[in-house]
Amino acid sequence: MTATAGRLTALGRAELTLLLRNRTALAVALVMPGASVAAIKASMDQLDPDMSVAEAAMTGGIGIVLILVVHLNLVSAYVARREELVLKRLRTGEVPDREILAGTALPAAGLALAQCVLIVVAGVAFLGVGAPKRPELLVLGVLLGMVLLAALAAATSAVTRTVESAQLTTLPMLLISYVGSGLLIPLETMPQELSSACKLLPVTGVMTLVRAGWLGGADAHDVVGAAVTALAWIALSVFAVQRWFRWEPRR
Repeated sequence: MTATAGRLTALGRAELTLLLRNRTALAVALVMPGASVAAIKASMDQLDPDMSVAEAAMTGGIGIVLILVVHLNLVSAYVARREELVLKRLRTGEVPDREILAGTALPAAGLALAQCVLIVVAGVAFLGVGAPKRPELLVLGVLLGMVLLAALAAATSAVTRTVESAQLTTLPMLLISYVGSGLLIPLETMPQELSSACKLLPVTGVMTLVRAGWLGGADAHDVVGAAVTALAWIALSVFAVQRWFRWEPRR
């Protein structure tokens, strides 16, 4: 094991311990995927089966997991570690800044990945949704989503004073993604001008890759455009973290 891998493992293990002690965050993270699938299944039992509805719900569920488990959890985690002076103490050692941030994000990313796998399995096994047609695109979308939302979480923590206020600072990202990135409302149902604008939102590229990977049907232009959009937002988020991330409390 390299020194970098060892440090990341140690940081991730410590952060996982803290996550396991946060019963509220852990309960929401663990219960949400199963509850979402159960709710979707119950609603489908009351209606005529419509595979497009099930497919949209499953792919949207992956986006919801990424936002709630990665972004919301990590904003609170970064703020809590900053206010407790954990980040400041870590910087006095040999661990580079990027490893501190990555190590803090590892448990949330791992939990989100496991839940995304659970959603795919549940969708195929219980809701009759077909298996992913382009699994490489699905994996790419999930991985880019985790990196993007972790970077956005670090950037958002810079304007978040307390753990409690994280509920407010994460709200715009949550609402914009839910409404404009295709999690709940398909972009195809929007007016052309609005749909074109929504394609530039942070999570839209990720969701386009997720849908293309599970459902297929996307052409190369759409896939490349979605990947470029996601990478551009990752680059902007990393720049924001380098410029404004706070390693110690405001005085």
